[in-house]
Amino acid sequence: MLAVNYTNLRDNMKTYMDKVTDDYETMIITRKNNRNVVMLSEESYNNLMENIHVMDNKTNYDWLMESKAQLEKGKFSAHELIEEDIDE
Repeated sequence: MLAVNYTNLRDNMKTYMDKVTDDYETMIITRKNNRNVVMLSEESYNNLMENIHVMDNKTNYDWLMESKAQLEKGKFSAHELIEEDIDE
């Protein structure tokens, strides 16, 4: 996680925005009176919101944890995908 003060951010906005989006960095913009702001890419934000949505539903969460436990115990199988001709 990066931290930069507001003045430095304003003077170098493109550089910092590129760093956030290209390197998946989260940046804290420090301001007076500890009124800080967090900057993250839209992709990171969308991922965070999706995770919150999935984890907020107990049924989804339980299903994911059970699946994770099965995977860790080696209880899974791999299958080859079958391609279908779309013209059919």
